[in-house]
Order: sequence, then structure tokens, then C-alpha cells
Amino acid sequence: MTEVVKVFDTTLRDGEQSPGFSMDLGEKLKMAQQLARLGVDVIEAGFPIASPGDFESVRRVAAEVPGPAICGLARANKMDIDRCWEAVKSAKRPRIHVFIATSDIHLQYKLRKSREQVLGEAGEMVRHAARYTPDVEFSAEDATRSEPGYLVQVVEAAIAAGATTINIPDTVGYTIPSEFHRLIKYLKENVGNIGKAVLSIHCHNDLGLAVANSLAAVEAGARQVECTINGIGERAGNASLEEIVMALKVRQEKLGLVTGIRTEQLFPASRLLAHITGIGVQPNKAIVGANAFAHESGIHQDGLLKSELTYSIMTPDQVGVTAHQYIMGKHSGRHAFREKLKAMGHLLEEAAFEQAFVRMKELADKKKRVFDEDIEAIVTSQSATGPEKFLLEDVRFQSGTNVTPRATVKLKVKGKLKAATATGDGPVDAAFQAVRKLTHFKGTLAKFSINALTGGTDAQGEVTVALEEGGRTVRGVGSHTDIVVASVRAFLSALNRLESLPKSKPAEKGI
Repeated sequence: MTEVVKVFDTTLRDGEQSPGFSMDLGEKLKMAQQLARLGVDVIEAGFPIASPGDFESVRRVAAEVPGPAICGLARANKMDIDRCWEAVKSAKRPRIHVFIATSDIHLQYKLRKSREQVLGEAGEMVRHAARYTPDVEFSAEDATRSEPGYLVQVVEAAIAAGATTINIPDTVGYTIPSEFHRLIKYLKENVGNIGKAVLSIHCHNDLGLAVANSLAAVEAGARQVECTINGIGERAGNASLEEIVMALKVRQEKLGLVTGIRTEQLFPASRLLAHITGIGVQPNKAIVGANAFAHESGIHQDGLLKSELTYSIMTPDQVGVTAHQYIMGKHSGRHAFREKLKAMGHLLEEAAFEQAFVRMKELADKKKRVFDEDIEAIVTSQSATGPEKFLLEDVRFQSGTNVTPRATVKLKVKGKLKAATATGDGPVDAAFQAVRKLTHFKGTLAKFSINALTGGTDAQGEVTVALEEGGRTVRGVGSHTDIVVASVRAFLSALNRLESLPKSKPAEKGI
């Protein structure tokens, strides 16, 4: 039988506590509304006692965001709990989340209290919260470093006092999956009243195991996961909501568990958080990273184009991404390049396709990524030329502050290799002078312009030239990461076009 795992989102509370992720009231409301669209079961909107601003943001989320339960965090004392209730009471489904530490490390160094004192306070403060609302969650802070037998006593006391959700946090990201699985199973088998509460887990990522630990706990019987968008949170962050949700969805047949998450809202939620905080996710981030559905390897691209099942365990639209991205680079194959051209509206004859493919590979060896604009320039520059009388073989030049610019150009002219060297006012001018020597062009350069096709220092430069000769004007375009090479290509493109035009007839003499 398929069981439901509740998703408790703490992006606005634990997530916001991480350095650099602070949000103002308007941003919290916008994020909370997206979380509601996503379909989370609970939004932990903040820690109301922390500051007047935090109180107001929790109050506004509770009042204005319908759908999920709205939760506020409170330490196990009456002042915190009272303040928390004031903040969440306007929600249709308010929740108070009470916590106290249970590990001997925290008892000795932070709380300076005995086990008996903490046990008594846990029950007393849960009872106080339960006077306000039947939806009370209790967390045993640093549970994974607590003595299991004592943890059983605290959990039993909290449930007896009215807690309907029991959260077992891996507060410092200390546990490992097999160990956490055993702990959750131990609690289910030894807490006498565990059937009266939902068992929840909250994992931190200090060892990079937050998602793995969460899934292990779910397999052991936990039915609420506490997590954040993009995995943000204290120190190394929390378990990533999108990773847990998609793991449960993709492996549903094995795990037999579902969530109420509308997964097509995962990517929009990730992007909204990145926009609000100004901190994006790494490109290789699972599910929502820029490369999550991007493929450069020719083998992978070819397989995906034949069937998505070959190299993809989920479809982009499932998480709100438009489609797989076929990234053109040095590893890309002909199949993917042909599909990319087709998507861009270019249907090339085989010879033209092979020429474009070779040029794409040459470009990919020079820069990290070949963008659509780069491909457009390759195709445009090819189609702009007529029969190529002049083919560029090589350009070499020297230039500097105290050096006379000099360039050597090698061309194939009607199939014969020729070379010339010239000087000029700059490397481009020197290269043009060498081309003039080889082609015997006597016309004028009417236009010369440079445009960067993409951002970054490895961007292709696109050069456009206009040549005039004998009353005819032609345009040529060339592109390359080296602007001198791009300029020579543009010059030759125009010259080849000039060669393909019919010669002007001399004017007829009058009678």
C-alpha cells in the first residue's frame, strides 16, 4: 500500500538562518506563496521570538498564505510559546513547534540541566502549547547524539503531553544512513505511544548525507521530512527538498511512498529563492542545477535523442524545466548537432553540414561552451559566401606597445597555397594588407564593425565588413574567438561574394 510522506519546509526559518540568505517581509511572503503552490504540507515561517521583524513575517504568512499548515518555532519556555501562538493563530492550520536539546553534550554545556529537568520541561511545555492548538510538534534537538534510552523517555513524555508530531533532528549532521535507520526503527519499536504521533526527521548536511539520512529514516518509518529549497540552512545546509521529493517519486516502485508535492513547481521555487537571495545553486546541483538536464557528451546526446530512457531517469517537465539541453562542445556528436541545427531552423545540405560541424568542433576546442549564437554565426558566415575562390589556411601576427604590427596570411587561391606578410597600423590592418597582396584586391574597405556574440572573455567576436570595387558593394561576416582571425574571415567572405557576382558591363557608347 502506498503511504504519504508529509513535506515540512523550513526554508523561511532554518534556511534563512544561513549567512547571506536573510529575507525581508515581502520576500518571505513571495517565497511562502510559491511554497503553497508547490504543495508543501507545512511551512515553518520563522522563529517569532527572535525579533519583531521575524514575528511580523510569521504573522503575515499565517494570515495571507492559504493551504499549508503555518508553523512557528519556539524554545521550551512559556514566553517563546506564547509569542509563537500570537504569530500563527490567524492561520487556518496553525502549528507550534517546541524544541529542547536531549544530548548530554547540550545538557552539560548549553542548558546546564539534568536529564530529569529536561524530561519534565519537555512534557510541561508541550502541554502549554497544546492549550493553544492541537497541532503541536516536538523536537529533541541533537537527537542523533542523544542516549537512545533517554530519547525514548522524552519522546513518550512529549506525546503523552499532546505532541502530534515528533521530530528527530540530526542537528549537526553527525549520523550516517544505516545508523539513522536503526535509531528511527528503535524509536518505533520502543516508544509505547508512538502510534499517536507522526514521526518526523530533520537532517543537516555537514557530511553531505542529509538527503541519504532522510531517505533512510523514511524507509525505517518516518512519515514527515523537514527540508529546504536548494538545501539551504545552517552551516552546510539542510536536506534538499527537491532531491528528497524526486527520489521518492522516481523510486516510488521500490519505496512505496508518495508526497503531495506538485513537482513541476520545483524548478520555479528554486529559481525564485536564488533570485530573492542573490545566491544561485551550483550547475551540477541535482534536480534544479543548470546542468541537471544538460548533455554535452555525443554518446549521451545520441542515446537521449533515440530514447530518453537511455540517459535520463526523469523528464525535465516533471520538475518544471522546459526540455533537455543539448550543449554543443568538443564531446558532441553529429546527431546532436544536426538536431540542434534543426531546432534553430537550419536544414543544411550534407556538405554544408559537415563544414559547419567541423567549424563547431574547432570552436569548441577554443572555448568552454558553444552557444546558440556561436552556431548561428557559423551557419550565417557559411551561407554568406559564394563559391570560395579564397580559403583561409592560417593567420599569424605580432603586435605590442613598441612593436610594428606584422601579419602573415596563408590562403588557398583556386586550390594553390600562397602566403604573404605585411605590416599595418594594427594586427587587423596588417592582416588585411597581406590579404590584399594575395588576392590583388584594389577596392576599398567601406565598413568594419565588431560585435561580441556571447558574454565572457572566451566570447566569439563577429566581424562585419563591406568592400567596394568597380561600383559594386558586398558584405562579409566572420566569427572567431580571435578577433584578427574573425576579421580575415569576414574580409575573405566578402571577397568570395565579390568573385561570385557578375562583372559589370561597360556602358554602351551613344550614337
